[in-house]
Amino acid sequence: MEKIKIHTMRCKGCYYCVESCPKHALAVSAHKNYKGYNYVEVKDELCVACGTCFEVCPDFVYEILE
Repeated sequence: MEKIKIHTMRCKGCYYCVESCPKHALAVSAHKNYKGYNYVEVKDELCVACGTCFEVCPDFVYEILE
C-alpha cells in the first residue's frame, strides 16, 4: 500500500492540504519547523494515499511512497 511522506521542513503553513484532504487525514502539528511554521502531520490510519495533498501543495512537501 502506498504511503505519504511529509517533508516538514519545506512546509510554510498554508494548510491547503489540510482543507483539501477528503479523508481528514492531515492535521496541523503543535510543533514548528525551523522556519517557524506549524507543519502538517499525517494520520496514517486515515490516509488512503489519494494524492490530493500532493496536488494542492505549492511547496512540494509531499512524497507518495510505494
